[in-house]
Amino acid sequence: MTDQRLAASNILVLGGGSGIGRGAAVGYRRAGAHVTVVERSADNAEKLAAETDVEVIVGDATSAAVVRDAIRSVVDARGSMTNLTCCVGVFDHYASLRTLTDEEFEQAAEEMWRVNVLSALSSVKQAWPSLNEARGSVTLTLSESAFHPTGGGVLYAASKWALRGAVAHLAVDFAPRVRVNGVAPGGTTGTAFSGLRALRQDQVSVDAVDGRDERIARGTLMGVASTPEDHAAAYVYLADPVGARVVTGTVINSDGGHAH
Repeated sequence: MTDQRLAASNILVLGGGSGIGRGAAVGYRRAGAHVTVVERSADNAEKLAAETDVEVIVGDATSAAVVRDAIRSVVDARGSMTNLTCCVGVFDHYASLRTLTDEEFEQAAEEMWRVNVLSALSSVKQAWPSLNEARGSVTLTLSESAFHPTGGGVLYAASKWALRGAVAHLAVDFAPRVRVNGVAPGGTTGTAFSGLRALRQDQVSVDAVDGRDERIARGTLMGVASTPEDHAAAYVYLADPVGARVVTGTVINSDGGHAH
């Protein structure tokens, strides 16, 4: 490892076993950080542990008890926790209010809020004492859907807009001890989205969707469909206590630029 800017950092990544979360976790480790990942999928956790020297905890990162134990584990083992990165999320596969029944809408909306928003806020709340002591930082994962009417349906987009607001408000609330920022990736290849159980949506590998990468590339100014690794540098920068010392309340849009 040549980049050691995070050598003194102890980072907890929630939902870091695959996709963008894994990209962030590996990016942190390559920058010298000690990284602990909470991952629900035992298969993803096993693969990450086998392929990297990242510490992996198998558990549901939407569970307050699991997150509490993970924070305690990091602090007990390393003496501090300097960054919490939240990458847990569920997708709505472009569900429309025009076609949902009242029951489907209510259950899907509650599930989306609980997984994408409430779990993040709960995790940040639990991490505050440790981050405050370490003068650390929080990084939330948003989406291009928090800025543009693309990349998901209204339920997903509303949850990401909520996290955009959380970044702004938490940055004020936690200042000056803890910085709070976000990354808003665009469409990304090499990922899989967990759909809403309320709508009986199975996990779908986005790589299996015909023409998806080409469609994403056409919609970006850079003409590319990004990979999880493409977003890692944004996470690493925001977690850097020196390079990003005065950066808070900021969202980095790693979406290739919107062509329209």
